Amino acid sequence: MWWFSFDFVGSVGGGAAVLLAQGQLLDANGVDYALLALYFAFVLGIGWLARRAVSTSLDFFLSGRALPAWVTGLAFISANLGAIEIIGMSANGAEYGMPTMHYFWIGAVPAMLFLGVVMMPFYYGSKVRSVPEFMLRRFGKAAHLVNGISFALAQVLIAGVNLYLLASIVNALLGWPLWVSVLVAALIVLSYTALGGLSAAIYNEVLQFFVIVAALLPLTIVGLVKVGGVQGLVDKVTASKGGAEQLTAWPGAELTGFSNPILSVIGMIFGLGFVLSFGYWTTNFVEVQRAMASKSMSAAQRTPIIGAFPKMFIPFIVIIPGMIAAVIIPEMTNYKLTEQGPYDYNDAILLMMRDLLPNGILGIALAGLLASFMAGMAANLSSFNTVFTYDIWQAYVVKDKPDNYYLQMGRWVTVGATLAAVGTAFIASGYENLMDYLQQLFSFFNAPLFATFILGMFWKRMTAHAGWSGLVLGTASAITVYALAETGVLDLPGQGASFVGAGVAFVVDVIVSVVVSLATKPKTDEQLVGLVWGLTPKENLKASTTGEDAGWYRRPGLLAGIALILIIALNIIFG
Repeated sequence: MWWFSFDFVGSVGGGAAVLLAQGQLLDANGVDYALLALYFAFVLGIGWLARRAVSTSLDFFLSGRALPAWVTGLAFISANLGAIEIIGMSANGAEYGMPTMHYFWIGAVPAMLFLGVVMMPFYYGSKVRSVPEFMLRRFGKAAHLVNGISFALAQVLIAGVNLYLLASIVNALLGWPLWVSVLVAALIVLSYTALGGLSAAIYNEVLQFFVIVAALLPLTIVGLVKVGGVQGLVDKVTASKGGAEQLTAWPGAELTGFSNPILSVIGMIFGLGFVLSFGYWTTNFVEVQRAMASKSMSAAQRTPIIGAFPKMFIPFIVIIPGMIAAVIIPEMTNYKLTEQGPYDYNDAILLMMRDLLPNGILGIALAGLLASFMAGMAANLSSFNTVFTYDIWQAYVVKDKPDNYYLQMGRWVTVGATLAAVGTAFIASGYENLMDYLQQLFSFFNAPLFATFILGMFWKRMTAHAGWSGLVLGTASAITVYALAETGVLDLPGQGASFVGAGVAFVVDVIVSVVVSLATKPKTDEQLVGLVWGLTPKENLKASTTGEDAGWYRRPGLLAGIALILIIALNIIFG
């Protein structure tokens, strides 16, 4: 398979449960629990302080568009640094090694730079409050409603995944019943998100970024010392199952499933680097919302670009520990050799923490692990409440109310979304492989939306009818591929259905959009100024270079160029 596959439930509901039953999971003591309590006190305190700055709905949903770029940039990357990143990528590191770097260097950073340089001027410059609202201005109400409903549904489902993983760790650590763990974890995230809105989520994400790094960096350093340094890791990985191919990123044939190296590279670049990556990073309001909260267009453009710098180096503290675990942790080395036993690759981080970290540092690591799950869920909730309140409730249900009504509605929507996430957490618990589940959601919602956005942003002839029909039929085609794979008509194991579904959804959306556009009437050029690249004056797309935006180090294009050079260099060095 070109796309990775692993058993998430094994990581927190399987192997971790076995470790707990054996009394071996994590030997936390009073110091560790005190550090965890201190962390949660900070989290709730930030929510309480942020509440004092919330007086309008714009404050609650978009932080009043007043945050500096370094804050939104770190929040941008922290919102994505969740369970998938920490547990999933360390598992991939244990199984595949260095080719996993592609999920960062090919599958994230280029799209993040494109978002900052090309797309943020349209999002921020049009002063829309959400991605669906941009759809409203470009394509009209039908596309707006379709996008709003599909996005809201996706966020509730994904929030349930993050909540389930968070609760599973609490369950494994404290031994609480899973349903109690789910409710406690949900209550904590709800408390600070409902109190302070997006500002509380963003400032907590900044805190969580540093906590996560503080947790994973010592684990990586101690692991390297234990394995005998970089050369020791190279020697042990070379001698392990998979051999020296695990030490180079390209062509990544084992990861992609293509025996032909050329096909492997093409599949990696087009499948991961274009369809799924650009579909996720450029249209996902969970991420875009952080940039929209910035104080200027320059800051909004710099947000994903600033996030790209830590993003490209995070693999070294996520994937490397997985590689180390596969060669020094007995349970991991045995599983890699035999693929049998109560543990699997997803237990890599927990087993590394168990064996290598002393008390005190263990508490920080636990806080970092919990922080990663909380950041993901809070991002889902904060984006859901914005889209539901503005793009569904205000637009179609209760119109023309005072601003304070929508502010209070946003808080109640956050409560409702949390309750819904509790329900979807138990839906998620029924899946053997949660990554399959997530990738299916992305293929349903993100791939067709990206096709619609790209066409609509660069082709002025695309019409409102094409906007909604392309989305609907693109999504339907991805669901069809999924159904055919589930019934055995198509042989697409692992995440093959999500990859093929995403590609089909993208192509179908483009074809339908072109055909429908040629058969229907487009908007006038005047109506598309600020929404289509070729019709928008260049000065409207340029960020300010004076005042707080002055200085070469604040120029989005230059920063993006530096990031791109670094990514190319990393691919060459580790290729």
